[in-house]
Amino acid sequence: MTKPVAREPQRRNARSNRARILATARRELGRNPDTTLEELARAAGVVRRTLFGHFPGRAALLEALAEEASEALRGAMTAWAERGGPAEPAERALAHFNLLMWPVGDRYRMLLALARHDLGEGRVAEILAPARAEVAAVLERGQRDGAFPAHLPPAVLSAGLEAMTVALLEQVNTGALEDDGTRAATAALIAAGVPEARARTVV
Repeated sequence: MTKPVAREPQRRNARSNRARILATARRELGRNPDTTLEELARAAGVVRRTLFGHFPGRAALLEALAEEASEALRGAMTAWAERGGPAEPAERALAHFNLLMWPVGDRYRMLLALARHDLGEGRVAEILAPARAEVAAVLERGQRDGAFPAHLPPAVLSAGLEAMTVALLEQVNTGALEDDGTRAATAALIAAGVPEARARTVV
């Protein structure tokens, strides 16, 4: 029996093409959410048939990007847990969480312009649910310990902090803001009720 010696190189090539298409989509859709699949294929250096072989349509491509974002989010949360985030004082835990999450949001911020229209609120909520739960738990602990004022219920405050982070990422999209996550983490602590000087020190 003849061994299928070409099969593995073909698979590697297919994986490489898929990764290149997704990386190109992150870049090009961030610049222009209305970029077509044909334009993405040209930018990725593949023929239209190759792109459609991996992603039959725009919905399939965006779902693949959403799954990538979800995996990256879970990875950042795992890193936060492994570095002792949940056991840190609440102020540090919240700052640490925001600093680890910012690169994920920055990498996939083009989804913000597409999420509600193309993915739907339910899919967005599904992706963000684990992070929302962790932040609410940190806020609840901080309010209980006196680190944060109990001016809003933890779940409500968590939603507010998320909305603020999304707004900051959108400002990065427009070029109005440059941030490595430090400013966003500081803003989150201030919004949670930490005095500005203390927030800067913690971050």
